[in-house]
Amino acid sequence: MDVTQFLAHLDGVKKSTKGSWVARCPAHEDRTPSLAVKELDDGRILIHCFGGCGTDAVMRSLGLTLSDLFPEPLDHHMSPVRGFSAADALRCLAYESALLTVMLHETSKGKELTTQDRERAAVAAGRIGEAMEYALGR
Repeated sequence: MDVTQFLAHLDGVKKSTKGSWVARCPAHEDRTPSLAVKELDDGRILIHCFGGCGTDAVMRSLGLTLSDLFPEPLDHHMSPVRGFSAADALRCLAYESALLTVMLHETSKGKELTTQDRERAAVAAGRIGEAMEYALGR
């Protein structure tokens, strides 16, 4: 919803400054305007009732929801979570595979793995399995 559509729901709207208005608050008996409305550069709408009404009460009294104060879904304004690149994941898998290959080579020559080596092999196998599950979307 844009600010013009929002203001159409209010009574006694008066422009106060550029991008700001005052109106009678619909959530309480309001004889003089006590609801401040401001439009931000990105289209979000801020409201504040100087009579003490909460934003949720104001929006409910208008039959609107908090999401109506935003021109698009909130997740659009969130920074994307930065993950590993495919190249980084492949390098990690190559390292874990090489580690296991070295350990298998040593055991094929009759060398016994230490407890620490066996634990590290289990970690490597687990990381490879987790990468496969992630890649397959499970």
